[in-house]
Amino acid sequence: MERRARRQWPRHCGSKSLKKARWALWKNPEDLTTGQQAQLAFIAKAHPILHRAYLLKEGLRMALKQGQETAQALWDWVLWARRSRLEPFVKLQRAIVKHWDAITAAADHGLSNGLVESMNTKIRLITRMAFGFKDANALIALAMLSLGGHRPQLPGRQAT
Repeated sequence: MERRARRQWPRHCGSKSLKKARWALWKNPEDLTTGQQAQLAFIAKAHPILHRAYLLKEGLRMALKQGQETAQALWDWVLWARRSRLEPFVKLQRAIVKHWDAITAAADHGLSNGLVESMNTKIRLITRMAFGFKDANALIALAMLSLGGHRPQLPGRQAT
């Protein structure tokens, strides 16, 4: 930001005014508390560029949940992002257009890599727990036991 523009920026629009607003910007609008809704209203007035970025984020989230109309909603969002003049969103819309066929196919068929990502996170946790094991076979056995679906009957315990 230019020095002159920085001086003219209102004092109440600094970073202190955005303290704890991150949570309001991350959450879905329907899950916001009353205080977070007030924070968003303040951001809309005091930080119009940040509010526009929030609206673009929410627009993309909603476009990807449209089911059969995902392609049209996503295309409308791409056009909006192109006009936004917010560089991260312009870059994102270029990536979406580049991978258009794969994104729309995944949305049409309801595909997600969430299950794989959750499995990777669990394996990372197991790896941290297995630190200090003598060899990798113990780690593999622990991962298979935890994530493989097989639950052996332990001695002295009743099956549930």
